[in-house]
Amino acid sequence: MVICKEIDYYLKYAEEHPNWINKKRKLLFENIVKPLMKRDDVFFDEKTYRNCIKYCESNYYKLFPFQKFIYAFAFMYKDDIPVFPTFFIKEGRGNGKDGFIIPLVNFFQTPLYGVMNYHVEIVANSEDQVKDTFKVAYDMLHDNPKFKGKFSVTKELISNLVTGAEMKYNTSNAKTKDGKRTGCLVLNEIHAYENYDQINVFESSFGKVKHSREFIITTDGYVRDGPLDEISAMCMEILETGENPLGYFPFICEIDDLKEAENPDAWHKANPSLEFLPILANRIMHDYLEQKKIPSKRAEFLTKRMNLPARREEETVTTWQNILRACYEGETREELEKKIPRITKNTKGQLAIIGIDYADVRDFASAGILTKDYETGEYIWRQHTWICEDSPFLSSIKFPIMQNMGQPEFEDYEVVPGPVIDVNTIVAWCLDKMQDYEVKKITMDTYRYNLFKMAFEAVGLTVEDKKNKDGIVRLVRKITSATGIIAPAIQALFSQHLINYGPSSIMRWYTNNTSVTEDKYGNKTFGKIEPKLRKNDGFMAFDVAMFSKDEIEMQVIYI
Repeated sequence: MVICKEIDYYLKYAEEHPNWINKKRKLLFENIVKPLMKRDDVFFDEKTYRNCIKYCESNYYKLFPFQKFIYAFAFMYKDDIPVFPTFFIKEGRGNGKDGFIIPLVNFFQTPLYGVMNYHVEIVANSEDQVKDTFKVAYDMLHDNPKFKGKFSVTKELISNLVTGAEMKYNTSNAKTKDGKRTGCLVLNEIHAYENYDQINVFESSFGKVKHSREFIITTDGYVRDGPLDEISAMCMEILETGENPLGYFPFICEIDDLKEAENPDAWHKANPSLEFLPILANRIMHDYLEQKKIPSKRAEFLTKRMNLPARREEETVTTWQNILRACYEGETREELEKKIPRITKNTKGQLAIIGIDYADVRDFASAGILTKDYETGEYIWRQHTWICEDSPFLSSIKFPIMQNMGQPEFEDYEVVPGPVIDVNTIVAWCLDKMQDYEVKKITMDTYRYNLFKMAFEAVGLTVEDKKNKDGIVRLVRKITSATGIIAPAIQALFSQHLINYGPSSIMRWYTNNTSVTEDKYGNKTFGKIEPKLRKNDGFMAFDVAMFSKDEIEMQVIYI
């Protein structure tokens, strides 16, 4: 049995302040912490823990109860291996992430901890950010007579002269970091990471030093389906089931519902330091009142202060939660994080529309098939993307194309060899779908239309024009005007949860990359949030298919 008064105190604190503790922390207490406290195979190194608290508070700051609570779990072992090798800590901006982690990792360098060459690597996305974190230790140790002869301190490296343990910082540029022997890795603000390339390089140095640990400390951010979302989903499963073979300690602070952003008492759920930092409380209230007056600041308030993912909805097709609902079952964030694929009716044999987007022969092309579940009213979209292997932007694309290709949720695209994407490849895909569905129209805009027109005619498909209204291949001449007509309907269908993508990571990416602009007459246009590296081809294929959705409506014949 594990006994620690700081853990007991914080658990009691949570019971006494139930409105300040969010659901995920309550799950942590019930399914991870309390069962662990009853185990007899876990060794709590209380002596070292007490030394740590004393070192941190005498040299840095007085620790808050939740910080002492988290620290305790860094000193729990099974067979001399940390029970929790990875700490995932998510809290709102301004709660003192640097002041929490630096005293702890600095203690790890000392003889009081007692592991030789226990090197600490601090990683952040920008040099200014990571220097600010490192500077917490530098400011305490530099020119401090108490540590003369114990530490060597420069603005780039802090070394303990007894243990040889070094603390250094790095940005997330992953080009030259192999071969390290890291004892403790601190990943600061991973919300901005698009993929695991940088993380993998730093984590690859583990396994060479005793008691290797990783601390992932972050607020929420705007990158979706990246490492932050994947880790959050995994932690949700750990918290709900209590099954934790990877040894994560997920201390996640966030409001539970959008409505709680209007309730200052609920702000404690995302900001565990709030009651101890009056300056923080004042600033959050300022930001809250400001976003009331300036709506464009609301997304920042929700994302950074409340840890609730948000975008400026007037600039995007729909919310991220609605995009997830197009792929998974569930209403709440917790339900959607379980990633249970959305139930989909088999619509083979039904009326269908094919949409194509093919703007650049050297880049991306997408086609998809649109059908409808007439019982529920939902539109079912299944797409395929072709990516040119010789694309000048391929290596910089902000999506894990090559890393994840062929894995679950990454099976609906392929990388094709050669300098261009062959139109005939897409035509062949369309012909294959026509074997399974009653395709009423194949729709596209004017980009590359002549190429497709010739290719479709070569295989016997007719083109729709004034003389042949029944032609299969339909040209949407003014896609901007067409979008102005269909965009409100698409946005409404997302809100009503009547769009079904299936579990497609690339369709989520496409949709999240699509902006909405509105002119002075209220007409809406879809575009790209970022023109080169955030593609939206699959969504634009969906858009042009939806323009012809009336072709697949059930016809009622009255007798």
